[in-house]
Amino acid sequence: MQLKRQKGETNIAAALTLAGSSLLATGATYAGDDNLNYPDNSAEKATDWQLEAALMFYGEQDRVTTLEGVWLAKGEFDDSSGLDIKLVFDSLSGASATGAVVQQQSQTLTRPSGNGEYQIAAGEQVLDDSFDDKRLQLSADWYKLFENSWQLTGGVYGSREYDYTSLGVNGALEHSFNKNNSTASLALAYGLDTIDPVGGRPLPLATMARRVDYDSETAFRQAFEASREGGSDHKQTLDLLLGFTQVLNRRWLLQGNYGFSLVKGYQTDPYKVLSLVDNLGVTQSYLYESRPDSRQKQSLFLLLKGALDRGVIDLSWRYTFDDWQLDSHTLESHFRHYFSDGFYGQLHLRYYRQSAASFYRPLLHYKEGSMPGYLAEFASADQRLGELQAYTVGVKLGHKLGEGRELSYRLEYYQQQGENNGTLLPGELGNMQLFPRLRAVIAQLSYRF
Repeated sequence: MQLKRQKGETNIAAALTLAGSSLLATGATYAGDDNLNYPDNSAEKATDWQLEAALMFYGEQDRVTTLEGVWLAKGEFDDSSGLDIKLVFDSLSGASATGAVVQQQSQTLTRPSGNGEYQIAAGEQVLDDSFDDKRLQLSADWYKLFENSWQLTGGVYGSREYDYTSLGVNGALEHSFNKNNSTASLALAYGLDTIDPVGGRPLPLATMARRVDYDSETAFRQAFEASREGGSDHKQTLDLLLGFTQVLNRRWLLQGNYGFSLVKGYQTDPYKVLSLVDNLGVTQSYLYESRPDSRQKQSLFLLLKGALDRGVIDLSWRYTFDDWQLDSHTLESHFRHYFSDGFYGQLHLRYYRQSAASFYRPLLHYKEGSMPGYLAEFASADQRLGELQAYTVGVKLGHKLGEGRELSYRLEYYQQQGENNGTLLPGELGNMQLFPRLRAVIAQLSYRF
C-alpha cells in the first residue's frame, strides 16, 4: 500500500452502514471498529447531538507521512430519523515510489511538472520526494426509519485536493423482519471524479523526456509537451451492494454482502512510470504507465460477530475479484475485552493477499535493433497492482470519562511485501531488491462527547 488513498472512490460501506443497523434494538451492532460499543445504557444516550474528534498519524518507513483530522457530528431529530455530518482534513508528504527499478548506477528523472529533475543514488529505491498534498472532505448522511422495519438512507459526498476533485451521492433501503432478527438491504452509490495532474496527463506509454538527453532547454520543453495528451479527465463509479444480516441467537449474528462496482474513465496514475531495460538490466528510458479505462469489480463478504461475557469478538473474510484479473483475500478480526464498565482494550489482526493485475509489469525489456514489441496496450509497474501480501497488528484502549464522554487510543503496525509475478529479471537486476518491504505505523487519538 504506499499511502495511496483510493482517491475519490465512493466509500459505499462507510456511507451507508448497512449491516445490522436495524438490529440495534436486539443488541446487535455492525462490525466496524468504532461500532463495537459499550453495553447499551439508555440513560447515557445523547438526546440531540453526539460529537467526535480524532487525530490520526500514519508514517511509512522512509516514505509517506500523513496527519489526518476528523470531526463527526451525529444528530437525532426524533426516534426515527437522524443526520451524520463528517469533516476530514489530511496532509500528506514524503517520498512516493514511481515504479522505476533500482540500478547499480545513479539515475536522473524528470519531475511530473517538467520543471525540475531529481537524482537517485546507485542501489537506492526510485522515490519522488516531491509528494505533498492536502485534502478536504465533507460528507452528510441522512436516515429515516419507517414503521420500525424499513429504513431509508441518503447521502452526499465531496472531496478536494490539489489535483483531484470527487463528488458522490448514495442511497440505501433496508428492511427488518422475523421479529427484527433478519435484515435485508440494497444500496447504490454514484461518484464522479475529476483528475487534473500536475504537468498534464502523459500519453500512455510515452517516453519520459529528460534534460540530460537534449542539447537545449527548448528541445527538452518540446519533447516534454509532446509526451502530454491534455489536462484534466474524468472517472465515473457506480456501486451496488446487497446485504443480509441474521441474528443467530442472543449472542451471535452473521452477515453476508455482495458488492459490484463499475468504473469508467481515466484510471491511469499519471505519476507512475516503467523502466525500459536492456539484456544487462540497465535502464534505457522511462515510460509512463497505461491502464484500461474500464473496470468491473465484485466482492463477497462474510462476518461472524459475537458478544462474550465481558467483550465482543468478530471474524470476517472478504474476497474481491475484477476483470483486471486482480483478486484478493482478506481475513480480519477484532477482539474487545471490557476490563470494567468504563475501560476496554481491543486487539486487531488483519491479513491480506492479492494476485497481480494482468497488465502488471515490474519492468519492460528493450530489444536493440528491433521494433518496440515490448509495447502492449496497457502496462503498469505500480506495486499496488502486483502480487503482494500484508498484515496489520494493532491495539486500542478506550475509557469513559463520564457525562457521555469517551477517550480512545489506537496504535497499529502495518507490513507489506511485494512479490515477483514471474517476470524475467535480466543482468544486474537479478541481484537487486526490486520488491522492498514496506513498513508503517498508525497512531490515532479519538475523543467522543
